[in-house]
Amino acid sequence: MAKDYYRILGVSKEATTEEIKKAYKKLARQYHPDNKETGNEERFKEINEAAAVLADTDKRGQYDQFGDADAFKRSSGFSGYDFSEAGFGDFASFDFGDIFDRFFGGGVSGFSRGSRRGRDLRAEIEISLEEVASGVTKNLVIAKLDACSRCEGTGAQSGSDVVRCPDCHGSGTLKQARRTPFGIFATSSPCRRCEGSGEVVEHPCEMCDGTGQLEKEKKIQVKVPAGVENGMKLRIAGEGEAGERGTPAGDLYIIVHVKEHGQFTRKGNDIHVEAPISVVQAMLGDEIEVPTLNGTAVLRIPPGTQPGTVFRMKGRGLPSMHGYGEGSEFVRIDVEIPKSLSRRQKELLKEFAEASKDKGLFRRMFE
Repeated sequence: MAKDYYRILGVSKEATTEEIKKAYKKLARQYHPDNKETGNEERFKEINEAAAVLADTDKRGQYDQFGDADAFKRSSGFSGYDFSEAGFGDFASFDFGDIFDRFFGGGVSGFSRGSRRGRDLRAEIEISLEEVASGVTKNLVIAKLDACSRCEGTGAQSGSDVVRCPDCHGSGTLKQARRTPFGIFATSSPCRRCEGSGEVVEHPCEMCDGTGQLEKEKKIQVKVPAGVENGMKLRIAGEGEAGERGTPAGDLYIIVHVKEHGQFTRKGNDIHVEAPISVVQAMLGDEIEVPTLNGTAVLRIPPGTQPGTVFRMKGRGLPSMHGYGEGSEFVRIDVEIPKSLSRRQKELLKEFAEASKDKGLFRRMFE
C-alpha cells in the first residue's frame, strides 16, 4: 500500500497547519523511541517524515499533486531525513512543538549548524498538449544570486582564509552553565561571531564582499516529463539562489501551465475530440481519419452509428507521468444533417423513405 502522509498523522487532506501540528505532537510523544511504554523508532521516523512534508507549504502542494509518498519522492527528489542527526535529543527534553516549528521553517536541513540555505525560486512555463504527450525541454533565463566565480562561494580570498572560529572553537555553539536553587542548568546557543558555522573568514573575497554570492543571469534547461498536468510544480534541486559562504543553494520550482487546445479536451490522461460525419456515413458505415496528438488515425464507423456515439481509441491519449501506461482518445460522433438538398437528392431520399418502415419520417424532414 502506498504511504499516505495524511493517514500517518491521522488528519484529513483539508487539515490546517495547526491541526497537523497538534496531531504530530501527540503521535511523536507516543512513539518517541525513549518512551518505554509505546516507543517505536520506525513509526517515529515515519511520523516525522510526514510532518516534514505536510508542514511545508511547497512540499505539501507537490505531495498533493501525486497523492502518495513514493511518487512524490521520485518527482521532487525528497528522500526523507536522517533523524538521528537532527538534534531530537532524549524523550525528557524533547520539545515537540519546537521540532514541528523547525519543520515549518524549512525542514530538517535547518538543524545543521550555521546553515544559511539559499532562497528557493519560482518560475512559470507554458507548454502545449502535444508537448505534454511527448515531454519537452524548455530553456529559461533566471536572474538570481549565484555562487561567486572567484571564491567559488566560500566568501574568502583563498582557502587558507577560512579558519576555525576562535570563540566557539569550531563547534558553532556557545555553552553556558548557571547555578540555581534547583541545580545547574546548561544552555547552548549559536555562536554570534561565526553565526553557528564554526568558521570565520579572515580575508573576505573582494568580488563578492565575503558573501559568496553574486547576482547573475543563468540559463537553465527544464526537462518537462511527458504526462505533466496543468498547475503541477517541478523541482530542480540546487538551482535556486546560492547560500551564503558555500552553504547549500535553494531549489527552483517550475509551475507548468498547459495551453488550451483547439480540438482536444483533456480529462486526466484521456483526451476527447468530436468528429463530424455525414448522414450517409452514419447509415452505411465508413472509415474516417480523426486527429490525434501525433498526426491522424483511421477510425472505422460501423453502419447505423447514432449521433453522439463515443468510440474509444486505446493508447491514443497521454502517457502517465509515473509510467503506468497511456490514456485513451475518445471520439464523439457528430452526424451532420445537410441544410439544403438538390432536387435529385430529395427524390432519392423520398424513394428511401417509401422503402423504409417509417415513411413519415423522411416526409417530415424533406417536405
